[in-house]
Amino acid sequence: VDNVFVERLWRSVKYEEVYLKAYDSIVEARTSLDIYFTFYNTERRHQRLDRRTSDNVYYEATARKVI
Repeated sequence: VDNVFVERLWRSVKYEEVYLKAYDSIVEARTSLDIYFTFYNTERRHQRLDRRTSDNVYYEATARKVI
């Protein structure tokens, strides 16, 4: 079950980022992937999360635990 989440993430990274770009260096790849992961967590809405972002779901769950 744990692997499902990683597989979905990797599929998104491959098709939305890595396959669309030709990186000239490791530094460029890391920088670009950092930007993509920020987008993925804060802006990209996920169908499986009822069209919410990953950050929205995480922080809502965290807030419920605190209260």
